[in-house]
Amino acid sequence: MDPVIVAGAGPVGLTLALALARLDVPVVLLDESAGGDESRLARTVVLRPDTAALLERLGCRAAARAEPWAGWRTMRRRQLVRQLPLTPGSLFGGTGRSIGFPDVPDAADGAHGGPPEDEETDTPTPSPLHLPQHELTRALRASLAAIGDEDLVRIVSGTRLDTLEQDAHGVSVRTRGAQATWWRGSYVVGCDGPRSTVRKVLGVRFPGRTAVERQAVAALRAELPWPGEALLHRSPPWRSIDAEVTARPLPRGLWRIDWLLPPGRDLVTPDALLVRVRDTLAGWCGDSAIPYELLDTGVHTVHHRLARRWRVGRAFLAGDAAHLLGALGTQGLEEGLRDVGNLAWKLSLAWHHGASDALLDSYQAERRGAVGARLRAADQALPLVRAAGGWHAVRRTVLPGGARSHDALLTDGHLGRGPLGAPPIYGRSPLAPAAPPEGSVTVGTATGAAVADVPVTAPDGSLVRLRERLGRELLVVLVAPGTGVWERRHWVRAGLMPRLAAAVAALPVRTELLVAEEYPGAPAHTVLLVRPDGHLAAALSGVRPSELYACADAARGGDAARGTPLRDAEATARR
Repeated sequence: MDPVIVAGAGPVGLTLALALARLDVPVVLLDESAGGDESRLARTVVLRPDTAALLERLGCRAAARAEPWAGWRTMRRRQLVRQLPLTPGSLFGGTGRSIGFPDVPDAADGAHGGPPEDEETDTPTPSPLHLPQHELTRALRASLAAIGDEDLVRIVSGTRLDTLEQDAHGVSVRTRGAQATWWRGSYVVGCDGPRSTVRKVLGVRFPGRTAVERQAVAALRAELPWPGEALLHRSPPWRSIDAEVTARPLPRGLWRIDWLLPPGRDLVTPDALLVRVRDTLAGWCGDSAIPYELLDTGVHTVHHRLARRWRVGRAFLAGDAAHLLGALGTQGLEEGLRDVGNLAWKLSLAWHHGASDALLDSYQAERRGAVGARLRAADQALPLVRAAGGWHAVRRTVLPGGARSHDALLTDGHLGRGPLGAPPIYGRSPLAPAAPPEGSVTVGTATGAAVADVPVTAPDGSLVRLRERLGRELLVVLVAPGTGVWERRHWVRAGLMPRLAAAVAALPVRTELLVAEEYPGAPAHTVLLVRPDGHLAAALSGVRPSELYACADAARGGDAARGTPLRDAEATARR
């Protein structure tokens, strides 16, 4: 079968090529550049736990190039109003809260008197990983180079897609540049950025809003009063600074500082940026002559756009080619990496075994729905936290407690929580059964949310983390307290295991059976069905071969005729 063609070798395209190669799907990666990436310290990426886990699972060592933040603090004018300690944390966690827009609580504003408030949560808040984007790109290229198999991964540098044609059996694309020719592929994925040629050739509209926000950005080396902690400072009391400034630590003692610019298209001159840097450092450090080394600067403009279609036949869109977002702390690149996690296993299943349209269509339904919800949440929040006239107008117009709510909303956006930052939940996925199966139980993870990264026993008896088994196939996890004190050979043929193993063997798609001592909120003998991208497909009470088969069949997009007939699966499981 022909390879998958990936157009665009930015972080999203590189990650998709790596993910497909790890699934033994050959890839042709069209790289418009000469094979490198410009070193820009002011252009960084923030990885939350789920996207960091994806890269780690693919063997990308990007996390080794970043350091966790020690904490997050929010200030308003001269007062610290919120401080939140952060931990390295589990790479896959969370309780599976849905994306929605919260009501503004009617509570006292912590900005006026009293000690700073710490955000108390039931579980520790894991720190994001923050690193320059070019270091992520280099780590991805190194991981692809380490594969060392040109039949599996072929990177074509100095060329870009020009023409795309489709038929019932594959796609043909013509490239221009250093290697102008025609290429044949099974599928094509446009990861070629906001001006995507793939999207334009497909005739897909890309509506949205231009210049939603602008930030002046500087990367510098300096000693700030809170080493290792990130800061959101609203309404700083310095004349040269606008409504908001953010400081986020980078490895090796560096910082990225962002100043929210007022609406309009006024140019930010080098002199004006230097004034911002000096006044900000003097305000934070109490010293107008604090030494610093300015390493890189820029102006970042945020657009909000969402492609109408993400799949047209055998062609798909991902990353900035499909969506642009980034106001209020949301990270567009992270959503691109989530596109990869959702699409790679579906293309792998289609390439190796064939797949229904329902499976391939689910990429658009799940990912476009999730990004659309994120954009709606940001659009709802913008009028509140970016009110005309700046924060002075906000303080005059909002209800008591409103400013505090805005602090929390912005913090959540930066830390990957709440409506602006939490990983998506595919609660209404077309890959879910039409109705909850009989025997469904509620656990600490909502159906469609990313599973918790608990220890599990693998088929060979080794103890591993659940996230280490993701990516290739469906997983069935039996929650069986007490199994950890016995050797696997003693319990693998006892209790529910023989019947569950038979049911798993009869499923219509390859599935691995794991055992966990416990899972958050799950009673003993709960059976979890987990998708290759780590999202929970179902939670059932006990061994239910018919229901488990139906859920697995739905998770692969239906079309049970290609698998074992249901009645045969049930009979096999009963024997």
